[in-house]
Amino acid sequence: MKAICTILKKELKSYFSSPIAYIVLVVFLVLSGIFFFLYLQSFVGSQFDPRFQFFKERLNLNEFVIRPYLGTMSVVLLIMIPLITMRLLAEERKNSTAELLFTSPLRVLHIVLGKFLASLTLFLVMLILSTVYVIVLMAYGNPDLGPIFSGYLGLFLLGASFLAVGLFASSLTENQIVAAVVSFGILLVFWVIGASSDADSSIMGYLSIIDHFDNFTKGVIELKDVVYYISFIFLGIFLTHLILDSERWR
Repeated sequence: MKAICTILKKELKSYFSSPIAYIVLVVFLVLSGIFFFLYLQSFVGSQFDPRFQFFKERLNLNEFVIRPYLGTMSVVLLIMIPLITMRLLAEERKNSTAELLFTSPLRVLHIVLGKFLASLTLFLVMLILSTVYVIVLMAYGNPDLGPIFSGYLGLFLLGASFLAVGLFASSLTENQIVAAVVSFGILLVFWVIGASSDADSSIMGYLSIIDHFDNFTKGVIELKDVVYYISFIFLGIFLTHLILDSERWR
């Protein structure tokens, strides 16, 4: 555990001693704020729109603000998370520090988990800061808290899955741009893989990474969705460990 904490602290220091973490945080908060207030403005406007008067009692903050907001944030994360993970292992190779790291007394698993947890910590900070918009909504409105909590849980699991894929992509190359592109490409495949009309009842639908997130935004937490994301995270970490372990013994 001490070895994992050592790597974790090193990576967090690397994030926050460079502009990377601050740029990611600012861009994420600005984008999330813009989309949140656009959805909120649309909801407020619909209250006075004659076309919605007959359906006014069916309009609620969760369906018209929270759910589309979380869905949009999942798209933002699809683009931004590869930028967080691209440097984790690719930079080690580029700076020729990978050999020192892999020949140290640290186990490969400790290195992988330490780097993954560092990126997960930064991601968690992003999510926590973004809750300020929800707090504002709760102060002036009356949203249902259940779908909000489940939606953020789903967003956390989705983002952690993205991070695991990004870490794996970063283990394949020393070029950070290539790592980001590979990570985005893999995630995009799993994003659109269940786009067919009968996706809900097919194996392809089960493999779709975004279909499992949809239930969380509805306030539904199902075991199959949680298991899917945990398995996805485990697979990403396992493949990263496999790549690095094979290099260590060359």
